[in-house]
Order: sequence, then structure tokens, then C-alpha cells
Amino acid sequence: MLSISLIDEASLNGCRLKVACSDLEIDFKTFNRWKRSPQDQRRGPNTAPGNKIDLATREKIISISTSKEYQDDSPWIIVAKLADTGRYIASESTFYKVLKENKLLAHRGKSRPPSKVRPSPLVALAPNQIWSWDITYLQSMIRGAFFFLYLFMDIFSRKIVGFDIFAEESMEHSAAIVERIAKDENICKDQLILHSDNGGPMKGATMLATLQKLGVAISFSRPKVSDDNPYSEALFKTLKYVPHYPDVFRSIDEAKAWVIKFIDWYNNHHLHSGIKFVTPSDRHLGLDDDILSNRKEIYLQAKEAHPERWGKKKIRNWNKVKKVYLNHLQEKKHGDIAVEI
Repeated sequence: MLSISLIDEASLNGCRLKVACSDLEIDFKTFNRWKRSPQDQRRGPNTAPGNKIDLATREKIISISTSKEYQDDSPWIIVAKLADTGRYIASESTFYKVLKENKLLAHRGKSRPPSKVRPSPLVALAPNQIWSWDITYLQSMIRGAFFFLYLFMDIFSRKIVGFDIFAEESMEHSAAIVERIAKDENICKDQLILHSDNGGPMKGATMLATLQKLGVAISFSRPKVSDDNPYSEALFKTLKYVPHYPDVFRSIDEAKAWVIKFIDWYNNHHLHSGIKFVTPSDRHLGLDDDILSNRKEIYLQAKEAHPERWGKKKIRNWNKVKKVYLNHLQEKKHGDIAVEI
């Protein structure tokens, strides 16, 4: 037996038997029993179970379940219908067992397997190609009452391109904001894709009509898949975990004033880890090329001055992030199938 030979080999090389048995997840007593009698001593049951169904009954279960009359019914319904006609073939659990053994349980007749449609993979190569947006709650002075922050960002540069705050969620608010931001950013028709989740303000008729008028394409997350909108989710976490984030806001005006200050810091001063620690505004304006080139040169000079501190290690990668992917697309695995904007 292979297990016995492996344990014996380990023991000859100085390993304790109990440790070797433990590594193979074999009980020490079981190992000793195998050593005494390596042959399988199990004799098994000598008689068949009293409730075992015969071959004819199994064939009848399959025949009934795949018939035109019952092919779309579950075993529970089949057994009930058979009882109404004065027949009993077997229990529901037996029906399930026989159908599973014959690979007939999942899809019979006209039933279709579940479809798992992934959203189309997208990649942004420049600013104002793909925006992501969502709505988050801001706590008001009244417990259980909130203000709603509508926040839009460019996934390529991570720049917050616009926002507004309201006392309620509505597709009318969403439509008004996106129309205003598109005008401020000089968005042309067929230039932009707007990604969001599946909420009412995102998929309402007014919002969809406005996007169609602006020539903005739509991308939605999959239902009940929260991480299909990772950029907005990460932005909300940054917003709510930033130092001095207020526990409550006394009014919408106070909330707007605070968010304006946050956006100024986030866009113009925050060194974002996802874009090689440059600010979103610098990347949005294309200034990150010179910043990253300068950093690379500084590192090369430092390595040349003190090569013993670097050894064979390369300098830190300060190359610009040229592509930003949406919908969990990995460049190494799926780079050839991405839809480039």
C-alpha cells in the first residue's frame, strides 16, 4: 500500500511515525492495523437493503419523469399527480435519487440551464471614455433619514467629474446631473460609456432617454454583484474613511460644502495608489507623464550612486498605467478580447 510505504520511508529518514501519519491525515491506530494486515478486511453488507427498489421500478421512474406529461414537473409534483390517478411508484426522495444517478435531475424536457452572462469587458485608454457613478447615503441629524450623494468619476484618471446631493433618489435628478456634467466636460456623442449598478435612478426611463439624447453608451453591473462597480465603491470608502468625516450633516448645504472640500483634496492633492501615486487632476490633464518620468530618473540616479544598496533588484516601476479595465478584465488573460474605447 502506497501510504504504508511513504510512512515507512519517512520513518527511515528520521521522522516520527505519528508525525508522518498526521501529515497524510491517517490515524496512527489505522496505520498499525494496516501494517498487521495490509489486505482489505472489509466484508461489507451481505444482504441488500430491505427498501431497495428493483430495476423495473427504476426504469418506470425514468420513463414517467421523461414523459411528455411529466417532463416539466419536479418529483414532488410528479408524485402528487400520480397519487391523484391512484398510483404510487416511489417516494419523492427516490425519484430525486434515481434521476440524479441518471443525470436527469438538472434539466429535463424544455427546462433550460441558468445563463451566466458577464458584462462586456471594457478598457479606457484616455480620460472621458468611461465614467462610473453611484449613490451613497450621508447621515442627517434625524436618525433614519439620509441625504443622497450622487458621485461621478472618470475611471481612467480617477477624477471626480461631478456630484450633487438631494433629499431623495430619483431618475430625474440623475438625468439632470449627467446632462450638466457632460456639458461641463465637453462630452461629444458616442464618446463616453457610463457605468453604474441596476438601481432605479440608473435605469429609469428619464435617465435612459437623457443618455440616449447625449449619445452616451450604458454599462450596468450584474444584479446582486456588488464588485462589478469597484471604482465607485472604492471612492465611497475613501470618502467615508477620510479623517474628519462628519458623523452627521445638519443640512444639504452643509453636506455640499464638505463634499466640495473633499473633491478638491481628492482631485488635486490625493496621490492615488491605482495610478502610480499621482493626483487624479494631473492624470486627467496628462501631466503624469512628466511626473513619472522624473521619478524614474531620480531612482536611476540613486541606484547609480549607491549600487550596493540595490543589488540585482530593479528600480520601482514608475511606468504610466496606460489602460484601465472595467468588469474584472485581466490584461494578461483577456487582453485580446477587451473592447477599447
